[in-house]
Amino acid sequence: MFTSASPATALRIASWITAINVLIAAGYSVAGIVSPTSILPAGLETNEASSIFALYGAARAMPFAIVTLVVIYQQWPRGLALVGALAGVIQLLDAGVGFTQADPRKIIGPLVIAVLQFLALSVLYRSGKSTTTG
Repeated sequence: MFTSASPATALRIASWITAINVLIAAGYSVAGIVSPTSILPAGLETNEASSIFALYGAARAMPFAIVTLVVIYQQWPRGLALVGALAGVIQLLDAGVGFTQADPRKIIGPLVIAVLQFLALSVLYRSGKSTTTG
């Protein structure tokens, strides 16, 4: 991908991909509250339990997105490496959820995002930016 990116470019790439990643995740959490049938497997109906789980998901995704955006705004490379790695792992776990539902869209989407996330972190690490203070 971008094997010889400058530290500033590497930080920009990792910032954009991480921001997109967490905002997509936060968006799905909000969708689970506003329109739960849009994220449930076909044929399933919403109930009180699905609404409660959607609220729990949003209660975790929204603060994580806010913290990530603050880290990006402050241009903290080490913080970005940490939240970016966590966001990538979360996408891998989301792909596992898609696998249990046998839904290719819920497998491929998170896997693609996770791969892009880890590639961006690799570029950041190779640039030396993630090992500097900040």
